[in-house]
Amino acid sequence: MINITPGLHIPTPRNLKSLKILILSYRSAPFGGGQGIYVKDLSKSLMDLGHDVTVFSGPPYPQLDNKIKLIQSPGLNLFETFDFKDRFFKFINYKNKTITDLYEFLSVLFGGFPEMRTFGARAKKYILKNQYDLVIDNQSVSYGMEYIQILTPLIEVIHHPITMDLKHELETNTNLIYSLSRRRWYSFLRMQKKVAPLLQNILTPSYSSKKDIINDFHVEPKNISVIHNAIDSNIFRPYPEIERIPHRLITTASADVPLKGLDFTLHAIAALAKDFDDIELLVIGSSREGGHTERLIKKLNLNERVTFKTGITKDEIAQEYARSSVAIVSSLYEGFGYPVAEAMSCSTPLIATDVASIPEITDDYAILIPPKNSVAINDSIRKIFLKPNLYNEIADRGRQHIKTKFNWLFIGKQYEELMYKVIKNHKTIIKGNNANF
Repeated sequence: MINITPGLHIPTPRNLKSLKILILSYRSAPFGGGQGIYVKDLSKSLMDLGHDVTVFSGPPYPQLDNKIKLIQSPGLNLFETFDFKDRFFKFINYKNKTITDLYEFLSVLFGGFPEMRTFGARAKKYILKNQYDLVIDNQSVSYGMEYIQILTPLIEVIHHPITMDLKHELETNTNLIYSLSRRRWYSFLRMQKKVAPLLQNILTPSYSSKKDIINDFHVEPKNISVIHNAIDSNIFRPYPEIERIPHRLITTASADVPLKGLDFTLHAIAALAKDFDDIELLVIGSSREGGHTERLIKKLNLNERVTFKTGITKDEIAQEYARSSVAIVSSLYEGFGYPVAEAMSCSTPLIATDVASIPEITDDYAILIPPKNSVAINDSIRKIFLKPNLYNEIADRGRQHIKTKFNWLFIGKQYEELMYKVIKNHKTIIKGNNANF
């Protein structure tokens, strides 16, 4: 496998044929989380390089460039609702049910998350009937991928091992019932731990994630390539015509997801409110009614200072960065920190935790702090509030850093180099196997 050094010049291939590429994504929400964003940006980048790209996705579906074909694989879509009756009737009314559908319904009924496994089975069935030069799977790490990599060259993308999500969730709540329910939800990890070591080509977006995949999934280092994700700096850009609100903060975090570390930001704001009475926070994400975050906001008397926004476009998010004086990423872990790169691309002064992939992205263009440390967040916000011109200049240099090393033209060519190598190796393996008969 290859590890490509950021900043290395990679010439555009001139004599290589256009590839017919299939991107698999078990769910691709266009606004929440990074999967839908990744699928949209990657598919467009590969199309711009001259390849024929199709996306095969489960719901929610991505918003793709209109030149890219989307094949919808609806499955049962049981997580559209959490009402048992709704789920039951979804299953009963689903036409041409299979054993895979029955497994999906029963697994969800007993608190599991089977979408990765069932999506992989449906993807395998589709690929048996359709031919592609290369398949890229977006993190299902499912049993179906073992079979697909025999049929066609396969790159399995693992943004980070989901073992890290489970670890941080269990650390935040030691209640036995909670622990059992979360372990049941993450039961798909048993499948991923079995499948990952068998996959020949794994791609991950950071050296931090590579280390964790090796440790948690027991994958051979030679089977893992590192290529960073990229940001569209034409969308995530400064808006000089929009005036920054002096004491306005912005963060991206789904409420009640411990991995994002929102609690520590909220505690910092409560302390800062004594000195900055107009301080406010915009959270790009959703708030769960009656959940832990809502209760904490009420306890800290921050109801009038914290606002949540969800379902907004990339352009709208960029404009919110433009209105904000400080961006905060208080995550406990990031496989690749999209909010970090987005804030930097918008020239917004950034405070981020010094964990996992984040230092790989920020270089020297952000204030890095220890995780789980509201005092460090407090002190860093205060620094930026008191010296805005200094940190705005640093943020402008950070944007140039993102434009140079994390743009999709540069990253797309790295993908091309890896794709052609995987195809060549697959042909060699197939030829060798045929020679043995």
